[in-house]
Amino acid sequence: KKRRAATARRQHLKSAMLQLAVTEIEKEAAAKEVEKQNYLAEHCPPLSLPGSMQELQELCKKLHAKIESVDEERYDTEVKLQKTTKELEDLSQKLFDLRGKFKRPPLRRVRMSADAMLRALLGSKHKVCMDLRANLKQVKKEDTEKEKDLRDVGDWRKNIEEKSGMEGRKKMFEAGES
Repeated sequence: KKRRAATARRQHLKSAMLQLAVTEIEKEAAAKEVEKQNYLAEHCPPLSLPGSMQELQELCKKLHAKIESVDEERYDTEVKLQKTTKELEDLSQKLFDLRGKFKRPPLRRVRMSADAMLRALLGSKHKVCMDLRANLKQVKKEDTEKEKDLRDVGDWRKNIEEKSGMEGRKKMFEAGES
C-alpha cells in the first residue's frame, strides 16, 4: 500500500507540475504577443496613403532610404559579429594552448567494413564498392623454354644418383677442366 500511495502521489505531483508549466507557457506567449504589438505600434506608425502621385513617389523614396539604412546597419552588425566570433575563436585557441597537453579520450573500436567506412566518409550520395579483385591486372601465363627445362630437371633424385659415387665426381671433375 505504501508503494502504491507513493506512486500515486508522484503521478499527482507530476500532473500538477505539467499543468503549471502549460499555464506558464501560455502566459509567456501572451506576453510576447503584447510586447510585439507595443513595439510595432511604437516603431511602425499606421500607413496613410496619400492621394496624389507626387506624394506617393516621395513616400516610396522615404521607404527606400529607410530600407537602405537598415540594410547598412544589418551588414555592419554582421561584420562586427564575424569579427568578434573570430577573436573569440583565437582567444579560446590561445587558452587551449596555454593549458597544456590535451588528453585524448579513449576511443572505442568499431567493426566497420571498407564499404561502410567509405560511405560514412563520402556520404550516402556516393555509392562506393570496394571490390579489390576487380582492380587487379590480368596476367597471362606463357610457357617459356626455361620453365620447360626446369620441369624436366625437376626430379632431384636423378641428379643425386648421377653425381653419387666416384663416377659422378669424375664427371664433375672432367666438366670443370674443359
